[in-house]
Amino acid sequence: MEWDLTLILIIIVFGFLAAFIDAVVGGGGLISTPALLAIGLPPATALGTNKLASSFGSLTSAIKFIRSGKVDLKIVGKLFPFVFLAAVGGASLASFLPASVLKPLVIIILTIVMIYTLVRKDWGSIRTYQKLSTKKAILFTSVLLLIGFYDGFLGGGTGSFMLFTLLIVGFDFLSAAGNAKVLNFASNIGALLLFMLLGKVDYGIGLIMAFSMIVGSYAGAQFALRQGVGYVRVLFVIVTSALILKNIYDYMQQWFN
Repeated sequence: MEWDLTLILIIIVFGFLAAFIDAVVGGGGLISTPALLAIGLPPATALGTNKLASSFGSLTSAIKFIRSGKVDLKIVGKLFPFVFLAAVGGASLASFLPASVLKPLVIIILTIVMIYTLVRKDWGSIRTYQKLSTKKAILFTSVLLLIGFYDGFLGGGTGSFMLFTLLIVGFDFLSAAGNAKVLNFASNIGALLLFMLLGKVDYGIGLIMAFSMIVGSYAGAQFALRQGVGYVRVLFVIVTSALILKNIYDYMQQWFN
């Protein structure tokens, strides 16, 4: 691939925008992956390269949230290795199973997530989390493992799914965003390692985008911490809506092509 100023600017600008949004509610892949496809990367390499860049971005925002005290390290510390392994399994499956298999289910789940969030207008405004019973803890962990697996397999909306799951058990939007970002980092690096083993990563482009994502992630997390719960809620609804439309578009393209 020939390098020029336009290509580098596309990588930097779209990497920053993707990371800014992804730092708070996920969904950054809606911006970064199409940008990588637009500059000519094959689909599998675009996904792998995006995982390389987004791993740096998610780590940056995770550190920012941890330092602000918005992450429950005891909880995410226990879940981290399991989500990591689940993402490796998902990425392995992605190497021979078409992603279109999950598209209809993803559309339905995202729609339910958005409707629930809109109906529960005061939901996530305050933290009501209490220690989970054994049964609820097993269910909570299982759902997060499925999301980690999904991130390795398909990826779009992983941060939003994780945030929603944390809201369900009583976290407010801001602390849910912080904890979700740490777990999203686990799934990112799990999938990344598999893509690296498969040789599906463009390191030159990935590292340039990684730099812009570090800056974007820091800015996004900082802005969220300053603006508070209300801002995160609005962005969550916007990103979830965009994810629904993107998945519907992809699904329709599958039928008409």
